[in-house]
Amino acid sequence: MALTFRSSNFNGDAINESLSPFPPEGSRVTTSILEDIKQSRPFRSESHEAYVTLLRTADDAKRFVSQVLEPEGVTLQQYNVLRILRGAGEDGLPTLSVAERMIERTPGVTRLIDRMERKGWVCRERCTQDRRRVWCRITDEGLDLLARLDGPMDAVDDILAGVLEDAELRRLLDYLNRIRAHVRTVTGDEPGESTEV
Repeated sequence: MALTFRSSNFNGDAINESLSPFPPEGSRVTTSILEDIKQSRPFRSESHEAYVTLLRTADDAKRFVSQVLEPEGVTLQQYNVLRILRGAGEDGLPTLSVAERMIERTPGVTRLIDRMERKGWVCRERCTQDRRRVWCRITDEGLDLLARLDGPMDAVDDILAGVLEDAELRRLLDYLNRIRAHVRTVTGDEPGESTEV
């Protein structure tokens, strides 16, 4: 079942009232990935099926969260940057460090921050010791925006987590961490690599 929300008057209470994070027992509807993507032929292996299922599930979760952010005019990547800069405090972070901390890495983080600066959510200034480095800070307007989103995003977290028991969540995290570590070993990729200043 698709989860859709109205853009107006959207808040955490509204989410909690309309969707319980813990559906009644026996009411959970699951479909296989074959059914979901309407594929008639079986996958070449279970690992291939797991990979496609992981990608589709991540896409569903991203679209779900995007519906929460949309009324405020924020994208997932912009929200991620705002959370990073709020966590950095008054000192802020160099652009490169922001890029390294992003969940979904992007080569265009400077352009992303350009757009956020025009919206008044962040500000930037050149480092006095090293003019090649640009420091980013969240503005009061950016902090206010995050404060408005904290409740709805907490509610989304409860909904997405509510389908699994605590022990299942811990196992899922372990599996995902192992897969991510293995992929990085195979590709030679390092966490947070970026060439942008």
